[in-house]
Amino acid sequence: MAELALHSNRVITNGKIVDATIFIKNGIISEIVNGLPENYSGEIVDVGNKIIMPGIIDPHVHINEPGRTEWEGFDTATKAAIAGGVTTLIDMPLNASPVTTTAKAFHEKVSSTKNKLHTNCGFWGGIVPGNEDEIEKLIDKGAFGFKAFLTHSGIDEFPNVTEEHLRKVMPVIARNKLPLLVHCELDSFESGVITNSISYKNYLASRPKKWEDDAIALMIRLCEEFNCHVHVVHLSSANSIEQIAKAKQRKLPLSVETGQHYLFFNAEEIPDGATAFKCAPPIREKENNNLLWQALKDGIIDFVATDHSPATPDIKEIKSGNFMKAWGGIASLQFALPALWTAAKERKVSVQDIAKWLSENPAKLIGREHNIGKIAPGYDADIIVWDDKKECVITEKIIQHKNKVTPYLDKTLRGVIEQTYLGGVEVYKNGKFSALNNGKFIIHTN
Repeated sequence: MAELALHSNRVITNGKIVDATIFIKNGIISEIVNGLPENYSGEIVDVGNKIIMPGIIDPHVHINEPGRTEWEGFDTATKAAIAGGVTTLIDMPLNASPVTTTAKAFHEKVSSTKNKLHTNCGFWGGIVPGNEDEIEKLIDKGAFGFKAFLTHSGIDEFPNVTEEHLRKVMPVIARNKLPLLVHCELDSFESGVITNSISYKNYLASRPKKWEDDAIALMIRLCEEFNCHVHVVHLSSANSIEQIAKAKQRKLPLSVETGQHYLFFNAEEIPDGATAFKCAPPIREKENNNLLWQALKDGIIDFVATDHSPATPDIKEIKSGNFMKAWGGIASLQFALPALWTAAKERKVSVQDIAKWLSENPAKLIGREHNIGKIAPGYDADIIVWDDKKECVITEKIIQHKNKVTPYLDKTLRGVIEQTYLGGVEVYKNGKFSALNNGKFIIHTN
């Protein structure tokens, strides 16, 4: 007999919504049957008309431990994750100290997760000038791939690379069939002296679309030359959609994500001094962001990831409102689904699209599409139950992130996570944690 049986009138499986019961055994989905089974003697958890879909996979998260745990740590981040239905996350190699650019630092990071993982968590390695000899050591440790910046990362210990550096490392990454994630901004534009540092308009002008467009053109060229999987993180410039589409038409190994904040917020609505909204690349104008939505619906953009990058209120310059000094990052891990679903309102987006953008397609980036990201027999029973009609006001009380600074504060979001299952174990239900420390440290395996 199955250890758990879940029924809903709306289960998302094979790109469809079906009335089905999911049977789970040893943490794996063993069987899916239509409707409610007859003559089944075990207990069935029936969630009625609530949606059952695969757990969210967020491959772009900054947790900052060890070294900067006052910004965020594994305990708070992974609690926020399961409260938001995130059953797998991959942590970025910077913002922690030491940065994850060596095998030794990777080991330190793994050690810092002990008794603090409430969801499944893996790590990206980092590419910085001079660490070419560490790449295969990081691969041996289980890194899912590598992250590089083409402009200053905000962390001095994680300097940006140039084309010269990339030419050294891309053949190694390609040979190991792993992705190279790239923050695509080339700061060729001189913004001049910013006289009004609390003006969002001035901050936006200081990081123009051209920075992104030039960087993406470079990465497409190198992607083709080395046949190396390049993944463009947090796309914000709609001007690059055409060159990305053409690269994909040529079957280059290129993938792209955007962030919830680029789809939810618009520059015209951001008040001066509201540094909770600062990120890089910046949130752009409504017209631009509408084009990002279209590219996502057309499949040119593959999926959506939070780029959860929190910091303390003082580092975010909340009191001063100084955009030029504030840390660039948005805390949003807990709101991955409701932020996207709310922004999707009136855009003819289906809940199946949400599952594809938050679960199925991110699984492909991390090479786990064979066992997570879908409701299907043989897949891990990482499952969420959510109410697509219910709304929730984001208050400090419900935020699980260590720091409560987020542009979603006081916003009414639609789509509430009611239950999270990790390997068939209920870990979160109706605003409360059912079980903690059930997360696993996961590694990439060939």
